[in-house]
Amino acid sequence: MLSDALKKTIRQTHKHIADNLDGYRPRSSQNYLVAEVAKTLAGEYHKTQRICVIEAGTGTGKSLAYCLGALPLALAKKKTLIISTATVALQEQLIDKELPFFKEHSGLEFKFDLVKGRQRYVCVQKLNAALSEDTVQMSIVPTLSSPLSDMEQRCLHDLQKAYQNKQWQGDRDSWADTIPDKVWNLIACDKHACQRQMKSHHLCPFHLARQKMAQMNVLIVNHALLLADLELGGGKILPEPAESFYVIDEAHHLPHITRDFSSAAATIKGTIDWLDKLLKFSGKMANVIVSQKAIGQNFKLNDAANDANKDLRSVRDILDNADFTYNDDDTFRFEHGVVPESLTSKAKDISDATLDALRSLSKMHDALTVDVSDGDVKPYLADPLLAESGLYINRLEQLNKLWFSYASKGESVPHARWIKRLEYKHHHDHLLCDCPIEVGYYLKDKLWQECAGAILCSATLSALGTFDHFAKESGLRNEPGVKYIRATSPFDYPKQATLHLPATTKEPTDKAFSDYLADILPTYLDNTKANLVLFASYWQMDHVVKLIRANNWQVLVQGEQSRDSLLKTHRQRIDAGKGSILFGTQSLSEGLDLPGKYLENLVITKIPFAVPTSPIEEAQAEFVQSNGGNPFLTITVPDAAKKLVQSCGRLLRKESDFGRITVLDRRLVSKRYGKAMLDTLPPFKRQID
Repeated sequence: MLSDALKKTIRQTHKHIADNLDGYRPRSSQNYLVAEVAKTLAGEYHKTQRICVIEAGTGTGKSLAYCLGALPLALAKKKTLIISTATVALQEQLIDKELPFFKEHSGLEFKFDLVKGRQRYVCVQKLNAALSEDTVQMSIVPTLSSPLSDMEQRCLHDLQKAYQNKQWQGDRDSWADTIPDKVWNLIACDKHACQRQMKSHHLCPFHLARQKMAQMNVLIVNHALLLADLELGGGKILPEPAESFYVIDEAHHLPHITRDFSSAAATIKGTIDWLDKLLKFSGKMANVIVSQKAIGQNFKLNDAANDANKDLRSVRDILDNADFTYNDDDTFRFEHGVVPESLTSKAKDISDATLDALRSLSKMHDALTVDVSDGDVKPYLADPLLAESGLYINRLEQLNKLWFSYASKGESVPHARWIKRLEYKHHHDHLLCDCPIEVGYYLKDKLWQECAGAILCSATLSALGTFDHFAKESGLRNEPGVKYIRATSPFDYPKQATLHLPATTKEPTDKAFSDYLADILPTYLDNTKANLVLFASYWQMDHVVKLIRANNWQVLVQGEQSRDSLLKTHRQRIDAGKGSILFGTQSLSEGLDLPGKYLENLVITKIPFAVPTSPIEEAQAEFVQSNGGNPFLTITVPDAAKKLVQSCGRLLRKESDFGRITVLDRRLVSKRYGKAMLDTLPPFKRQID
């Protein structure tokens, strides 16, 4: 329960923020969100499962609301507040703008920091070795396919000098210029070579950052880092879930990112090649390790790797002689994820062999780490071996994950499994892939049942008026105590915008629709204002661009320059008093912020239906169908409805914005599902011809 003292703290904090925030206007919806976040995390709705799902669009002030509701509670309960986002833009907004303002004016004492993955930090040992004249020191550095250019060498020297002079903290993002990938890959920190227990790595920037993290009350992370921590069991990278309150912003991305994390893939011939290299490498590593046990582990590793290679050669022959029907993308998907018996029997053997190899190599890796810590092996000898063995450990983990799944039968969670044929100049290979179709169980087991509390928020979490689709995807369906909230918007939609559905003579399913679009589109564009036209596919956009440019229309097109550059040009044209027409696909619409005069006319060419062409989407549809469902109505329509809301959300960014939305797809009124989609859009003034 929320104590009176905590309620008072939240009210005072809110007043401090309101008094210092320019243009602050009290909003009942924001006050409601603050109260609901606080009550959820205090356990007023459920003693153990403290979870709230909030759909809050632009202008509702959701980041301020979750800071006001969650932070006083986290400080009082001595929990870490972990805010996870999907995009860098939101991270930067929180770390550079919102949290510094909150810290200065809230009256609360707290520390916050951005947590980055290990790969964003330099390994000082590698940096010094890369510039060393000593050939032994140079052996620490990964080998290059071609020498560094003069510019790249200069970059290395500048990095070393700045770090030594304490002008650079050692993370890639704080360097003013772009560090070339080739340079960064030479000097980046990695978890296997750069270990804190080794004296030579005590003061590496990554380990210093992690020590600093322990003193923080608020941590900003991305979804990928959050999932990396959960994959390790939780509490390995970030604080323990049971000691943390999570705010998962941009939560609509979470199921898809989780699915990517849970998938596995490996080639056949490529794997055979690197397993052969592993055999040579392990002998070299065993010779450096002082412990006698390493010799026995090396023998076990050799036996296991040879067994795996023998079985992989059998799989290679099976796939070369199989009569699988590959599609135009050289992909063959196993129906219902069921792999033929000839492969599952081999899969079990490969899974067992790779697990044995992984255990032996991990023991050798740990033994060498101990030798360095004890002073029995010099760091310059051990570092390159630890880095390389780390790469092999990662590969073996991925390989075991894939073949363990291919060997599984009668699993409770449906999987998509497929093969992609790879053609090279002198040979071919097969890429085997595996991905769970549903990941809700994973989030439920690893996060929702372990954490002290969680707030999930985004502008688009409901579909067709309910949260059912998101709840199922994210593992929250039928979970006790989960609170669902839709925040009311401060916008006066009927006054601020008109939604226009003009009469059209061609259906979007018609082959001639793209030519028709190019003909009618100029009618709905305004040369004197800021226009954004959103297409459902790159192909259709490119087709229309060619035809419209032939009639001397000037358009800015996504993909022809970087996103930042495109938007900069667009804003410059508007600032100069000229009009601007921006063409993009669905990916451009997410996170696009063009307030006021920078967007007054939005045209959506068609409902953004996704075509289930990827093996994962096909398997999802197949799974729904096999359970008596309709994939179009249960997957395609809800996804498209969310995307349509997202696209329409580009127009109004502030309460002072005005404009027009035109949708050139009559299915919104002619189809039953279209009418349901139309009803989930904000209550714009409607003009239906």
